[in-house]
Amino acid sequence: MSENGNENALRTLIVDDEPLAVERMQVICAKLKDLNVVGTASDGSAALRLIEALTPDLVLLDMTMPEIDGLSVARKLAEIYGNDEANSGANSGANASAKAKERPAVIFVTAHDHFAVEAFDLDAVDYVLKPVATDRLERAIERALARRGEREAKGGDWLSELWVPHRSELIRIEVSQVSRIDAERDYVRLHVGVPGEAERTYLLLQTIAGLEKRLDPTEFIRIHRSTILRRDKIRGLRHDGLGVWSVELGGGEAVRIGRTYLSKVKAMAGR
Repeated sequence: MSENGNENALRTLIVDDEPLAVERMQVICAKLKDLNVVGTASDGSAALRLIEALTPDLVLLDMTMPEIDGLSVARKLAEIYGNDEANSGANSGANASAKAKERPAVIFVTAHDHFAVEAFDLDAVDYVLKPVATDRLERAIERALARRGEREAKGGDWLSELWVPHRSELIRIEVSQVSRIDAERDYVRLHVGVPGEAERTYLLLQTIAGLEKRLDPTEFIRIHRSTILRRDKIRGLRHDGLGVWSVELGGGEAVRIGRTYLSKVKAMAGR
């Protein structure tokens, strides 16, 4: 396995069922100072075993493999390392041990371009198409390093970006640009304010409850079963009578607070 002497390099596991693809990826990785390849796996089952044993920082994961494919591996990692409060205290053995460790970042490497939406819904760092070019992989590694830096700075594994389908492409949206999130059945609508531009909205296939768990609670607060707001967009609270309260936003807009969330919103205001 490669060892480049860079102690801050990402400890990397390569997963691909094609030996030539693994060999080619090892050659490319050897050129990158920010990677140390600590192992390779030829199928999904082996990948999961090695991730548990080696605790890599990064997994370069092939999408299409027999039996357990790349998407299934990523879903299993989300299950094992995720911050699902419903499962806290209920895990034992390997799962409890895994939750004490950092979830490895995932970069999907594939010859197919039609799995991208599913990949980013699983919080993949990037989605690189084969044949892999060194400069393209290098850009993906830069994103993985940036995400690690953001997580360490915040002290938590919170979302820093979202990838949403828009027309015929995927658009990267920084979470810091999202001012409001509204539930629409199995989707959420993101209200995005880009400096110098009018607000835009995008639909993302994600439940509002699932997204809430991945957002930094110091930056976002849920005020209703259908609404999450960015805290710094809240101008004040308004009592409308009969126990009904609303949040006041810029421009005079008011959004009603659900009774279930009222105490948490008042606590934000020190009441």
